[in-house]
Amino acid sequence: MSRPAVAIPEKLFFKIGEVCELAGVQAHVLRYWESEFPMLAPQKNRAGQRVYRKRDVEMALRIKELLYEDQYTIAGAKKRLTNELRGGGKLKVVGDEGGHAESTAAAVPDGFPQPANYARTVAPRTAEERQGLKQLASELRELLSLLEQENKGRAK
Repeated sequence: MSRPAVAIPEKLFFKIGEVCELAGVQAHVLRYWESEFPMLAPQKNRAGQRVYRKRDVEMALRIKELLYEDQYTIAGAKKRLTNELRGGGKLKVVGDEGGHAESTAAAVPDGFPQPANYARTVAPRTAEERQGLKQLASELRELLSLLEQENKGRAK
């Protein structure tokens, strides 16, 4: 996973505006994610304002990555995060030659463990590969739209 490095300041609490700036999303998007992802649950201070901890900021960044970069649906991202949080902190990497498996925690950023039985057989996607997959997904959606229009025309 080639995630762009976001420098999270060393603070105990973050206001919603600070998290929005770090994640690059608007406040209403962040509040919506809170309603959809139970693992993103900031506390509220006495004044009723949301206060995010570092793990909440990391979770928001991970949600953004799954939705925007990896093109997951809300339901798919929710399942993926649930599996990641439920699993162990080790990631099994299947070797290219001879099928030797190694166990490493460095392949997954802190706070985002993979399931213990997760075996990755391919290298993480490069930015170029992700862009190609986004283009392919766009073209497939366009084809699907054309097919749906064609089916509506036949139904008349």
